[in-house]
Amino acid sequence: MKNLRRKTLAAASAMTLGAGLAVTGGLAPAAAAGPDTSYLVLAPQGANTSKAAARVAAAKGTVVASYDQIGVLVVRSTNPAFATQVAGAGVESVASTAGLGTALDEGETVEATAADVAAATGDPTTEPLYSLQWDMDMIHVPQAHAVNNGSPNVVVGVLDSGISSSHPDLATQIAKDKSTSCIGGVTDTTEAAWNPTTSDHGTHVAGTIAAAVNGVGVTGIAPGAKVAAVKVVNDDGYIFPEAAVCGFVWAAEHGMQLTNNSYYIDPWELNCKNDPRQRPVWQAVQRAIRYSQSKGVLNVASAGNSNYDLAHKITDTGSPNNGTPENRENLTNACLDLPAEAPGVVTVSAVGPTGEKSYYSSYGQGVVDVTAPGGDTRFRTQGVRSTSSDSILSTTFNTATRTNGWGYKQGTSMSGPHATGVAALALSAHPGMTPGQLASFLERTSVAQACPAGVYNPVPLISATDPHLYDATCSGGGARNSFYGAGMVDAYNVVR
Repeated sequence: MKNLRRKTLAAASAMTLGAGLAVTGGLAPAAAAGPDTSYLVLAPQGANTSKAAARVAAAKGTVVASYDQIGVLVVRSTNPAFATQVAGAGVESVASTAGLGTALDEGETVEATAADVAAATGDPTTEPLYSLQWDMDMIHVPQAHAVNNGSPNVVVGVLDSGISSSHPDLATQIAKDKSTSCIGGVTDTTEAAWNPTTSDHGTHVAGTIAAAVNGVGVTGIAPGAKVAAVKVVNDDGYIFPEAAVCGFVWAAEHGMQLTNNSYYIDPWELNCKNDPRQRPVWQAVQRAIRYSQSKGVLNVASAGNSNYDLAHKITDTGSPNNGTPENRENLTNACLDLPAEAPGVVTVSAVGPTGEKSYYSSYGQGVVDVTAPGGDTRFRTQGVRSTSSDSILSTTFNTATRTNGWGYKQGTSMSGPHATGVAALALSAHPGMTPGQLASFLERTSVAQACPAGVYNPVPLISATDPHLYDATCSGGGARNSFYGAGMVDAYNVVR
């Protein structure tokens, strides 16, 4: 998703030259090595990777991960000419992923203050912090739990920054045998590898989906289901394309029926398949998503936090995410927000406590499929600014003190897991649905929301110089529109 803060990736970007060497015995000096760089090398669609792997070796590269299922190799090389030398028969495209990290939009965490222990009853409304979970009432979670609170046969892959395996609301909820780190495009299944290190974003997302009804803290939407940590965010806070590819393939190969994706891929918010810098990334991610779908995985993604009309792309002025922003104009629909706009992915916008589009949420007719609570702390009622309690309360992990807790975040990062949790309930109540059937069912059971009248500006007079910073215009009718898609997801509707 669009990042509200910037980081600089601390990686070498210039070629390192050694000391000068005299030419002796008629031999030229060896070519100087460049920085150790990651590449995506794609074999032709449908072909195996053996020829591509041979070309990688000849070009002085090392295959660190081979995704033969989709014809994608993750390669590292210090050869400055690697991208040129690897091209040829058996290689469709190649791209360095250096500088292609997208910084995760963390949101601001505000710790909850309330008792965290109470008698366990199995009733979500008796969880100590439930009274602060306005989002659960909005989508009728208590009514759903009276019918079905989820099945342990349903496993949701949380492609994010890791999940705290010691959190009292999550310790029993994690499918440890299906969890991994995908940092660098390489899997590492040790528990420490897929736990959070510098970000609690994934822990917050996981709590919304499946926090236990155990008399401690909060309730998740599908506490009977399981979550798997699939860590794709590195310690610098970046998601690189090779990690996302790894995550989708891992989910496909390990029996997950759902993934939640609260991020976008590539530092350009809009990935243009007609841009030679970005096309290999677009191809690799599309292949990985299609493969996961073929294995029965429905992927759910956040729409983004830019208040951007994804159906009418014109410019992208805030990208790349970890470099000098470029002003890209006259864009077309060849430019996509990935994974949100990949075919078959369920895209989720966000609403606040009033049920209206959150000021930050991106939107788009034919792009947004459903909407869900994501929080809106800038909504003003009679001139009074709202508080953090108008964002989403869930599980947290303080990475500095290594302690667990509960706190507030807002964003489409939070609305996505609400839709994912409802989808997990739907699969629990109606097992056997294909990804396409589940996506359709999620839309059909959503509660339609009409467009607000006129230009929507939930934050009037944000400043004297820019009073309409968050203006947006909704298009479409009551049955389906650009703000809310088919409507608000409903937990009770999918289980009854």
